[in-house]
Amino acid sequence: MVELSVLLDDTTDALTTNINSLWLLVAAALVLLMTPGVAFFYGGMVKAKSVISMMMMSFGAMGLIGVLWVLYGYGLSFGPPLIGGWLGNPSELIGLNGLLTSGADGGPNLNALAFAGFQATFAIITVALISGAIADRAKFGAWMIFAGVWATLVYFPVAYWVFNLTDGWAPFLLKVNDFAGGTAVHINAGAAGLALALVLGKRVGFKKGISKPHNVPLTLLGAALLWFGWFGFNAGSEAAVDGIAAIAWINTLAAPAAGILGWLIVEKIKDGKPTMIGAASGAVAGLVAITPACNILTPMWGMLLGLIVGAVCAVAIDLKFKLGFDDSLDVVGIHLVGGIIGTLYVGLVGNNIGLLQTGSFNQLGVQALAAFGIGIYSFVMAYAIGWIIQKTIGFRITNEDEVAGVDTIVHGEEGYALDAV
Repeated sequence: MVELSVLLDDTTDALTTNINSLWLLVAAALVLLMTPGVAFFYGGMVKAKSVISMMMMSFGAMGLIGVLWVLYGYGLSFGPPLIGGWLGNPSELIGLNGLLTSGADGGPNLNALAFAGFQATFAIITVALISGAIADRAKFGAWMIFAGVWATLVYFPVAYWVFNLTDGWAPFLLKVNDFAGGTAVHINAGAAGLALALVLGKRVGFKKGISKPHNVPLTLLGAALLWFGWFGFNAGSEAAVDGIAAIAWINTLAAPAAGILGWLIVEKIKDGKPTMIGAASGAVAGLVAITPACNILTPMWGMLLGLIVGAVCAVAIDLKFKLGFDDSLDVVGIHLVGGIIGTLYVGLVGNNIGLLQTGSFNQLGVQALAAFGIGIYSFVMAYAIGWIIQKTIGFRITNEDEVAGVDTIVHGEEGYALDAV
């Protein structure tokens, strides 16, 4: 006869699995909402005649990367070790069939399909983030080719290194603390954005103040959707309903709140006026920086990080004018810079692993290697992919088409058809 305690244990384990899987599915839906959030956030900041183009690049990423993830992306990112531990083997996971037949858990108390769905949304938004660097001047078809190749050659391998807790970083035996994607998502996308900005070149008439956001409320809506979805992004990365998820949630509130203040203070000092675009950008900068660190910081350290990164990124966005690269919507100044700061911050003040508590530079060195290693890899690969596309089918639209408007030339639509009957 089966003992009652055994039955109770089995029931408890099953209930825990179901609760954790439910939370992960909800978190995945929140993260997927972030990509339309990116579309609104970016769309409001471009010219009125480029808003359709800008939003299409985000929605195009949802379609293409979603399909590639199911076909082979999950296998490359979370399959068994291949090529000495540099990549996952997708052979048994094509179309996610391996998960359907095995019925195995993807980890402790975690349904494998729920985990696969959650990670799919990370791949989608990472690609979408890159598009902001090339706003107002990119061909949609060329962008889609780049997105598919870059995801295959860069994002999927990097996700294997960072998020595959069993085999990731096997070549270096590293224990990087990147809880929700400071390296794999933000540094990865920021470095790729810098590469594409260099490949496509500057917009017509590039200079400070080249164009003002055409719809500030649209950008605010995007920032709100991003912040809302980011609770799933960070707290969902724990894949369980527990104390780590709770601290990640609180830090996802505290850091961007402080990021708003840090950005607005610098903006007031630098330009004399605090702006709504500045507030939205400060919130996103705080969200970017807390992403790798949300599980291992107290809320006070989280707020300090947000304050620092909000201020630093408010200054960093002007580097493009001094260095001469046209990062249209500050993907480099916010995601690359913010991602690096947040990743290194873990090595300084991370609970029980940071320099201030342990007196050891070991974790800081690991964080730096992950941040700059992934950044360099992504930049080189994105530059090569973008350069090949530009030299073959062309990545950038002509100057004449840019002036006329990307929306009508490339998509045959207008964001605001005010003269329509």
